[in-house]
Amino acid sequence: QALVAQRKYKTDHSAPIHAVTMAAVEEPQDYLDVLQSHRGGFSFENCKRNAYLASQVAIKPPTAMKSGTTICGIQLKDVVILAADTRSTCGPMVADKNCEKLHFIAKNVYCAGAGTAADLQHTTEMMESQMELLRMATGTQPRVCTVVRRLSSMLFKYQGYVGCALVLGGVDVTGPHLFQIYPHGSTDKLPFTSMGSGSLAAMAILEAEYNENLSVEEGKKLVAKAIRAGIFNDLGSGSNVDVCVITKDVGGTILRNFEKPNERKFRAKHAAFPIGTTPIMKQEITKLVSVEEDVVMRD
Repeated sequence: QALVAQRKYKTDHSAPIHAVTMAAVEEPQDYLDVLQSHRGGFSFENCKRNAYLASQVAIKPPTAMKSGTTICGIQLKDVVILAADTRSTCGPMVADKNCEKLHFIAKNVYCAGAGTAADLQHTTEMMESQMELLRMATGTQPRVCTVVRRLSSMLFKYQGYVGCALVLGGVDVTGPHLFQIYPHGSTDKLPFTSMGSGSLAAMAILEAEYNENLSVEEGKKLVAKAIRAGIFNDLGSGSNVDVCVITKDVGGTILRNFEKPNERKFRAKHAAFPIGTTPIMKQEITKLVSVEEDVVMRD
């Protein structure tokens, strides 16, 4: 027979409301309480406490910051081409005008990343290390599906809290492959795709002009045009266009600043502030001491 332990709580209705909303700390009474505490699962003990703090103390929970990027990729007969813009944003501000969003994973596998910059950098570096260890252990070139499986398992474990949205492409012994990986761990294998805040504008170009029989040069122009559509129609995307071409013989080649559609044409003249604009409250001059003789250190 299974023993069921039932906990009984006594509530004093005369006590104030906030006294019963806080989570109570219980001491285990017997082995059944210890067993129940180690069963795992979800714990909702702090839900009422958090709701009380949010309403009474005006403590707001942290909110996610919107990120902006346009990345895309296409799969041709014997090659995969990735592309990305170079604008890095920090909320409403531009943090970096020429950052790198194309990440190296293996000689034959690259990815374009959208989302949180720190998560993308550390995730791709960890995957690069794992693929190099796998290559040294097996003596063979890593496959694209291996990278996708490891990334998918890792991202699913963190339930979307690792902000990595990836367009991953590569060429292995089975041919060219292009995958789309979401932050929650789901994956899609597609002939062309785009991700990021400017993905709708980029996808409109890819759906209208993609053809699997395109040459490498035509493919580079197509992905660059798709990224330009995201740059000019999305405030979170901007600056330049980076392109990565992955082939079976050469591997991946990153074409940094393949296009510069927003190159600055002129600069404003610098006008110095006249002397006296800012009042000087205190002035102190310190004389520096000069040493003429060299000091020789002895053992």
